[in-house]
Amino acid sequence: MYRTMKFTLLWMLLSGSFFACDKKDNTTTQTPPAAVSDSIPPQYGTPFANVPDRQDVNLYQINMRAFSQAGNFNGVTARLDSIKALGINVIYLMPIYPVGVTNSVNSPYCVKNYRAINAEFGNLSDLKALVDGAHSRNMAVILDWVANHTSWDNAWISDHKDWYQQDASGNIVSPPGTGWTDVAQLNFNNQSMRQTMIRSMKYWVYAANIDGFRCDYADGPPVDFWKQAIDTLRNITTHKLLMMAEGKRSGNFSAGFDYNFGFSFYENLKDIYGTANKPVTSIDAINTSDYLGTGNGQQMVRYITNHDVNSSDGTPQQLFGGANGAMAAFAIVACMESVPMIYNGQEVGMAVPITFPFTTVKINWNTNPDVTANYKAILAFRSSSTAIRRGTLTSFSNTDVCAFKKVSGADQIIVLSNLRNANEDVTLPSDLNGSVWTNALTGATITLSGQTSLTPYQYIILKK
Repeated sequence: MYRTMKFTLLWMLLSGSFFACDKKDNTTTQTPPAAVSDSIPPQYGTPFANVPDRQDVNLYQINMRAFSQAGNFNGVTARLDSIKALGINVIYLMPIYPVGVTNSVNSPYCVKNYRAINAEFGNLSDLKALVDGAHSRNMAVILDWVANHTSWDNAWISDHKDWYQQDASGNIVSPPGTGWTDVAQLNFNNQSMRQTMIRSMKYWVYAANIDGFRCDYADGPPVDFWKQAIDTLRNITTHKLLMMAEGKRSGNFSAGFDYNFGFSFYENLKDIYGTANKPVTSIDAINTSDYLGTGNGQQMVRYITNHDVNSSDGTPQQLFGGANGAMAAFAIVACMESVPMIYNGQEVGMAVPITFPFTTVKINWNTNPDVTANYKAILAFRSSSTAIRRGTLTSFSNTDVCAFKKVSGADQIIVLSNLRNANEDVTLPSDLNGSVWTNALTGATITLSGQTSLTPYQYIILKK
């Protein structure tokens, strides 16, 4: 079950409560059409040569409305040095497109024009400057893409009614079963719509020199559409593109996505920290199920907050036992079995949620430098460790402590993270008894014994 800001707001308006609902899998059985070939705009700039491999990404989500006082591209460009210093190598921008007005709730995910820029963020030149600035700092940039639906005042509504799903009376419908009344459901049986959608994705690769897409509600459109789109995009041989599905079906991997989204991991983590007091060992089963169907280094993107759940559930500090508990959770996100994503403001320990539609809260970048330092230390070590990014995982967690080892050749790491607000012990495998390690964050030498005691929410990252 997935959350989106559109669904969140609907229930804010109706009942003041938040919950997720089942979404339909609209997979069709038709034969996937050939990859789309069409004229393209001239290439702006030089394609970025240093897009990281899928396993090596440290991802940063930007909500432009909240990111700066101005709430625009220029506000992001001004902080690129700080983003880089955090340890980020891929920036993900929430939707940049004009927002529809008809039936609107001012959601960035209500797209009026796939080939235009929302004036509140600036113009194409401003976006180019942001992308150029990121590339000059060795960071890639991916855009949010909303393929499943459009606004009710998108030109496609009047020009191509057959591009949308309709009821028995011929009325265009909202996405079935979602309650998302601000948007209209596209018809993926229509090949002209598909091809126009894919050409619009290609447009941004050439017009702004971007490096890939995070695809919103990716489990909505059929798998064969995504395969068609990704095959077409991969044929742009001048670019190495990263493709992230905001979805969890294994078919996304066969379609060619680099990543699925860590919905299950996040919800399980809440149950570990919350009143359910779920055993920490439950993470092991999610590591198995999430990676079904993967190959060639395909990954999960995991997080302890994002734009949806920050708005609906609260901040990491509220959910995960304060600043210390949140860092213990992030240590697992960054080191265990995923690509980590940081949502803007998380790295300064922001105590106030950024609530939908993200127009009333601005991030104060001058708070909690100690929290920022902790994020920097973990991400820097992740970037330096082949074992974390590509190693084989062995878990020896117990009910309260997440404990694991990762090995890649001679590179080895051990992570012990206490997810309880109490002193807890963890028993280590016998082959680790007496072994000597270095604390990756402090440089101290540690000799392991058969059992290690951890203080509340303490995490230890060791290397050899």
